[in-house]
Amino acid sequence: MDLAEQPVITPRNDHYYLRLIATFASFALFGLGGLSLRVLVFPLLRLLPGGPVRQRQRARRTVSWLFSVFIGFMRRTGVLTFEVHGAERLGRPGQMVIANHPSLIDVVFLISLMRDANCVVKDSLWRNPFTRGPVRAAQYISNDGSLEMLDTAVTALAAGQSLIVFPEGTRTTPGHAPVLHRGAAAIALRGARVLTPVTIRVHPTTLTKAEPWYRIPCRRVHFSFHVGADIDPEAYNALGAAPKASRLLNDHLHHYFMKELTPR
Repeated sequence: MDLAEQPVITPRNDHYYLRLIATFASFALFGLGGLSLRVLVFPLLRLLPGGPVRQRQRARRTVSWLFSVFIGFMRRTGVLTFEVHGAERLGRPGQMVIANHPSLIDVVFLISLMRDANCVVKDSLWRNPFTRGPVRAAQYISNDGSLEMLDTAVTALAAGQSLIVFPEGTRTTPGHAPVLHRGAAAIALRGARVLTPVTIRVHPTTLTKAEPWYRIPCRRVHFSFHVGADIDPEAYNALGAAPKASRLLNDHLHHYFMKELTPR
């Protein structure tokens, strides 16, 4: 075999095997935590006084706080490092936060930064025994692709909830540009008081759609979150009928993420 044809083997460094063990521990902690919330924590929270809105707020704040603890565990055990720019501008009433989706745990980070946020999550999480307790108690929105889902998201924003949406609908394929579905733009135009893009970078890539949890990178992962400038949905509503406004806003968001994610 010619030297040029030989496969390049990247050395496993940066405490690879310790990080592998810590990654396994992180996923085990996540699963056990989800079951504990469903079996122990949320039944106890429901015994506390307050109506449905208060119960929902308690559930969301509990999930957000525990996600913060979970991320702290991964950082302390060497699984990852992270930085967040502009977190103080997240979680405002009626705010729709829209982000690209390079990794499985993007939503964990964003929910940890927004104590009382709603979120559009994969429909499969409602059936998963480890996650269905938290997503149902927090009343997150199931992304089943229906018109009812869009209406539910619009109603949540109009009621003053903040909402997290990943417009790609699934994790980004590494090396490919994000493909945004127009449904997110339609939700923003109908219900959001303000639309705020968040750019997520992960280096090296990890927990993509094609990677199992145990295929960890050869060095520690770094997550970077950048909260962009607010977008006024009304500025696009004024440009024409709903289909045109949705297309223009979706095009703007696509170009925004393309520009922000292009290596400088």
